[in-house]
Amino acid sequence: MPILAFAAVLLAALTHATWNYYAKRAAGSRHFVWLYSIGSIVLYGPIVLWVVLVDRPHFTGIHWLALFATGVLHTGYAMLLQAGYRVSDLSLVYPIARGTGPLLSFIAATVFLHEPANSLSVVGVALIVGGILLVSGLTSSGHKAPGVGVAFGLVTGVFIASYTVNDGWAVKVLMISPFLIDFWGSLFRVAFLTPMAIRDRQGVMREAREYRLPVAVVSVLGPLGYILVLFAMQVAPIGHVAPARELATLVGSYFGAKLLKERMTPARLLGAVLIVVGVISLALTRPT
Repeated sequence: MPILAFAAVLLAALTHATWNYYAKRAAGSRHFVWLYSIGSIVLYGPIVLWVVLVDRPHFTGIHWLALFATGVLHTGYAMLLQAGYRVSDLSLVYPIARGTGPLLSFIAATVFLHEPANSLSVVGVALIVGGILLVSGLTSSGHKAPGVGVAFGLVTGVFIASYTVNDGWAVKVLMISPFLIDFWGSLFRVAFLTPMAIRDRQGVMREAREYRLPVAVVSVLGPLGYILVLFAMQVAPIGHVAPARELATLVGSYFGAKLLKERMTPARLLGAVLIVVGVISLALTRPT
């Protein structure tokens, strides 16, 4: 993986874990996804307008199909993730989702996009997934509604893998700007969720005040982290970028232990080490 792409993935991991921590703090909000999507549109709109004026993209039917898939998949992901945080712990839902996503992304990118895979990259993926399973602490009894949390984590992971492959194809093959990919996802979420927000105007205003800090953080860091990932996908194999993103699990585990007072067991520490080793393996991998 090129060093610039690896640096982008590292920064994206930090931003991703941070905004997920704040999303967990806003688990009680019914309109949180709509609120932070509005914020992202307002903040990143001028940048997207500049990109459009400079690049003057010409979209055909296949480009619009990729953007439509982006909107559907990111909306499903956002809603499922927030629902999972309402019923279970950050340290359960987050690692399961982040572990399932890269495994499926790696398989899909290798099988369908014919990206190179060798023994080192396969070992790297295996170490990351195994480490995330340990970090999640599935054998402990400290999680609320563990069965529901695992289910939400797994289904969310499927959406992560799906949008990763779709968006990676969009930026690598169709040459759609990463800014446009992320911005379109925000537009789609707002269009989909606005009817519900209109029906509950008082609730929206109340939650906008109550959760203003989480909304602000996710509005900024959500798009920033994913744009960095899309940039990395432009210059590195999707099947390597997707698992390397799971360094966010280390940060998320730290937040769970230190900020949410969740227990850090030896198994979780071992899992963290496996994730680091796996990411290094992917970073050292060269296409064959």
